[in-house]
Amino acid sequence: MAGLQIVAFVSGLVGLGATIGATVSNEWRATSRSSSVITATWVLQGLWNNCAGNAIGALHCRPHHTIFGVDDYIQACRGLMIAAVCFGFFGCVFALVGMKCTKIGGSDQSKAKIACFAGVCFVLGGLCSISACSLYAHRITSEFFNPFIIDQKYELGAALFIGWAGGVLCILGGSVLCFSIAESFSKSHNQVNGVYKGAASHSHITSITRAQAANPRPSAANSNASRAQYFDKNAYV
Repeated sequence: MAGLQIVAFVSGLVGLGATIGATVSNEWRATSRSSSVITATWVLQGLWNNCAGNAIGALHCRPHHTIFGVDDYIQACRGLMIAAVCFGFFGCVFALVGMKCTKIGGSDQSKAKIACFAGVCFVLGGLCSISACSLYAHRITSEFFNPFIIDQKYELGAALFIGWAGGVLCILGGSVLCFSIAESFSKSHNQVNGVYKGAASHSHITSITRAQAANPRPSAANSNASRAQYFDKNAYV
């Protein structure tokens, strides 16, 4: 089980790295070459910056002018990605404490609870990342296939695929981490039942011993004397 928890932790850690990379990336969407007037230049847009590049490799970026002038879907994606990074960070911290191969966290049962909480954090972070990338991709595709939009159209950027991959890895790591502690809970439950059964059997044996001590069996001399009296009474019959 310790090896399974290590695999889950590595998966969540890689997913967190991919989520951070997608959050800070400037390639959430890129200009479509099919609709671009000047094919030697292209435009990249992210959650924080707008960038323009050309064929010779020059790339110029500038941040969004004001936070209140950004579209609502970009604001939502920002919040979801920040939440995904926070959940992934706390998931990594609690996973380190809750794994069986570490020496911190207390007893096995308390470590199992901490590992379960870490798995939940990973799953929530993955869901936030996937939701943000899906929302942004839906906006791009709806504008691309809208015939009434004649402005510059965009295609899906590499950051969306990185965010999707990071979200899937976080969900897988969190799920494996949650399922890996089921064995710990079952073992602790069996141990508790064994303790109760042992205590019950011990109390039963103790009660039998006390009853025997309170009512001892008659000695051999008393039994022989009773038999002699019986035969004496019936000797002349």
